[in-house]
Amino acid sequence: MKLFFSVGEPSGDLHGANLIRQLRALAPECQCVGYGGPRMQAAGCTLHYDLTQLAVMWLLRVVLNLHRFVALLVQADRYFRDQRPDAVILIDYPGFNWWIARRAKARGIPVFYYGTPQLWAWAAWRVKKMRRYVDHVLCKLPFEVSWYQQRGCNATFVGHPYFDQMAAQEYDSQFLAESLRDGRRVVTLLPGSRTQEVKLNLPWLLRAASHLLQEFPDTRVVVASFNSAQAEMAQSQVAASGLPVEVHVGRTPELIRLAECCLACSGSVSLELLYHEKPTVIVYWISRSAMRIQRFFRKSRYITLVNLLATSQLEVRDGETYDPDCPDAERVPFPEYLTSEDKSASMARWVSEWLRDETSRQARVAQLRELKTRYAQPGASKRAASYILAALKQSRGQRSCA
Repeated sequence: MKLFFSVGEPSGDLHGANLIRQLRALAPECQCVGYGGPRMQAAGCTLHYDLTQLAVMWLLRVVLNLHRFVALLVQADRYFRDQRPDAVILIDYPGFNWWIARRAKARGIPVFYYGTPQLWAWAAWRVKKMRRYVDHVLCKLPFEVSWYQQRGCNATFVGHPYFDQMAAQEYDSQFLAESLRDGRRVVTLLPGSRTQEVKLNLPWLLRAASHLLQEFPDTRVVVASFNSAQAEMAQSQVAASGLPVEVHVGRTPELIRLAECCLACSGSVSLELLYHEKPTVIVYWISRSAMRIQRFFRKSRYITLVNLLATSQLEVRDGETYDPDCPDAERVPFPEYLTSEDKSASMARWVSEWLRDETSRQARVAQLRELKTRYAQPGASKRAASYILAALKQSRGQRSCA
C-alpha cells in the first residue's frame, strides 16, 4: 500500500509524522511518500520535497513562490499518473492542497483531508471544493462534523492530533529544575511559529510585557522562539526595547509548563495552553487594510480554537469581532484581540489581574480544566489511521466485487 501526503505547515508536519507512525504500526507494509517536512521524514516518509519551506501567508508571498508551487503540482500529477498511490492524504495548507486534491481526483485516487482548514471561519464557499474533490473529511473539532455534513461532505470526527503530541511530550528536567530554583514567577511570550507572525506580533507582546514589568518588576518574562532565525529576530527586538526579557529556542513546552500565565499569538499553540491549563491572552495583529478586508470573509466570532470549543456561538454576521471587555466575555477562557491597533495595555491588564489575584487566575484554570477533560484527549492519530485503512479496505472490497 502506498500513500501520498501533501503537508505544508510545521504543525502539519508534526501531525503527519504521528499519523504515519500509526499507519505503519497498523499496516507495516504501508509506504508513505510525498510532500511534508523533517518530522514526517524521520517517521519514515520518503519526501519528494520539504513543503514546510514554503509555509507562506498572504497573496503577495504566494505569487512570489508561484513557480515553485506549479512545479510541485506537475511533479505530483506525474507521480499520480505513473505510480498510482492507493490514496492521497492532505493536512491543512489550503490553496495548494486544493490543486493536489483536484489532480488526485482526476486520476481516480481517493482523497482524505486530515486536519481540515477552518472553512467555517474564513472561507465557507470553499466547501464546494471539499465536497467535489475530497472523499473523506477527518475533523479535528467536534462541531465541524455537522457543519460539513450539512453541506454534503462525508465527514467524521477523529479528534485533534495536537493532543497526541501533548500526551507524549518529554521535557528537559534539568532546564525545569534550574528555572524553578530561580523562584520568580514566569510569564511566557509565544509569538508564533511563522516568521511573518513573529514580525507582526512580537512587538505588541513586548509592549504588553513592558506594562507588566512596570507593575511587577520581579516577574521573569521569557520568549519561546520556534527556531534560531526567529530567536535572533526576537533578541534584536528585545535589545531595542531595553527590557529584561529572555529568549529561548526549542523550549516552548518547558516555558509553557513553567508559566504562571502567557501572552500568545493566535494559533495551534492555544491547544497546548489548554492542555497545560495556562491562563492566556491571545493577539493576532494585522494591518488596517487586512482588518477591513477580513470582515467580508470571517464568519466566526472567535479566532482562538480553545474559545471555539468553549462556546456554541460559531457563526456571526458582518465580521463581528469578539470584545474581551464585554459583559459576557468570560464565557470563553482566553481574552483575544484580532486587531490593527495597539492593544498592549489591555492585554497586560488581564495578566496583571491574574498575577495580582490568585482567585481570578484559578477561575481561569478551572475553566480550562473543564474544557481539557472534555476535548483534550489523545488518540486522534490512531483513530485517523484506523479510519483510512478501513476505508481503503472497504473500497478495495467493493472494486473486487464489481
